[in-house]
Amino acid sequence: MSYLFSRLRDKTKLMTQFCTLLIVSLLFSHNTFASGTIMIDLTRPSEYQRWQATNDNVMGGISQGQLSFDGQSSRFWGELSLANNGGFSSVNRPIESLPAEVEQVELEFIGDGRTYQLRLATWKNGNRITYKHEFFTDNSGQRQKKIFDLKNFQAVFRGRLITDAPVLAARDIKQVGMLIADKKPGPFGIHLFQIQFKAGAN
Repeated sequence: MSYLFSRLRDKTKLMTQFCTLLIVSLLFSHNTFASGTIMIDLTRPSEYQRWQATNDNVMGGISQGQLSFDGQSSRFWGELSLANNGGFSSVNRPIESLPAEVEQVELEFIGDGRTYQLRLATWKNGNRITYKHEFFTDNSGQRQKKIFDLKNFQAVFRGRLITDAPVLAARDIKQVGMLIADKKPGPFGIHLFQIQFKAGAN
């Protein structure tokens, strides 16, 4: 009888610990979103390894670009070329499903005076759609923050706008990326610190 009682007590203890961990996990997840800290931390030395480069060589161009860690941030850099009808370089990475409450994306970076695109890709009902938001950078060497509303992203396909695309919804986003295609040949480089997904302003 004492053996059975001991087994029952151990099982009860384990169940209590499991429930406690589950509650703490749920609270942590809620507080993380509530405090606006659902983000991609590009100051982590290993973060750049999750990103994949896609340049215009897939269409015959010769532009070069990549994401690498420079000791303090992840740097999207390379050289743009307009030869062979090329002219773009991009990097992207997959992301976990976002809460439906997300309405904005905040980007922290140091620019180089060129124009870039923040890109979000969705996958819904077997269809992939890419949405872009262009932004300008300065070459002051100072950190900048820009906030982008999801409603202002434009659906595109091979550089052309899609007029009948569905509204961009956070829960459908499966990928985030950066692209440069400003029609200016030459070297480029933008230091990325964080990408943060946020609820809309109250």
